[in-house]
Amino acid sequence: MEVGMEAQLVWDDEDHEEKQLEMDEGFGDFGCAHYRRRCKIRAPCCDEIFDCRHCHNEAKQNSLEVDPLDRHDVPRHEITKVICSLCDTEQEVQQDCIKCGVCMGEYFCAKCNFFDDNISKLQYHCDGCGICRAGGKEKYFHCYRCGCCYDKSLEDCHPCVERAMHHNCPVCFEYLFDSTKDISVLQCGHTIHLECLKEMGLRFQFACAICSKSAADMSKVWEKLDQEIAATPMPETYLNKMVWILCNDCGITSEVNFHIIAHKCPGCKSYNTRQIRGTTASCSSSL
Repeated sequence: MEVGMEAQLVWDDEDHEEKQLEMDEGFGDFGCAHYRRRCKIRAPCCDEIFDCRHCHNEAKQNSLEVDPLDRHDVPRHEITKVICSLCDTEQEVQQDCIKCGVCMGEYFCAKCNFFDDNISKLQYHCDGCGICRAGGKEKYFHCYRCGCCYDKSLEDCHPCVERAMHHNCPVCFEYLFDSTKDISVLQCGHTIHLECLKEMGLRFQFACAICSKSAADMSKVWEKLDQEIAATPMPETYLNKMVWILCNDCGITSEVNFHIIAHKCPGCKSYNTRQIRGTTASCSSSL
């Protein structure tokens, strides 16, 4: 190799390293509680500057200080201007600053106008959802009937619910579709924040807050109730009392013997039932 060519390669390497250092400047030093990034956004709805869309929504939608008529979310796909956190240059949405050359986000999505320096989240853009998701594209699939991304372990075994995540969490009422919190898919197909589901468990609530079906496999609990009922005989005056129940799990109505602890569905054997009416004709005359 000629000396001139060797020198050129050294210069090219040095230029590349210098450019890389410029792009990496400020990495991890800027951002907010939601994202580490080296830019801010100008909200097209109110023309104000925020660190990210969540910061905007907390200030303009969730704050009690804002007049209810003025509350709004930022339309993320309509964002056209960003401000570099290092040199304060306002510019069109792009990954590298046009003035100082810094990379404003290691992960950048031009479709969502989204920046994030923390690429350990394994972000990816889902065209079906129309937004960026976290967790790695190879681990998730998009269900077009449910209208959202699910873990691949649910690909062939989840009950489809139309637009399953396009509603508020039934516990905390936060919109689920673009929530940054972990979401759990219940046996019935409805969705809920994982932390809200755990909170329900601490309060001994094990049924879906939307349809009342069992939120998980309750067979072990039903076995315990079988034992409790067997160990708790009813007084003689209640032995012939019958009541009508509705099973929340299978949806059938049945006439069963009354018991003070619980009523078992004769169809699916679930205790997730509710009494809908009594039957005086089948009761003991003394009642």
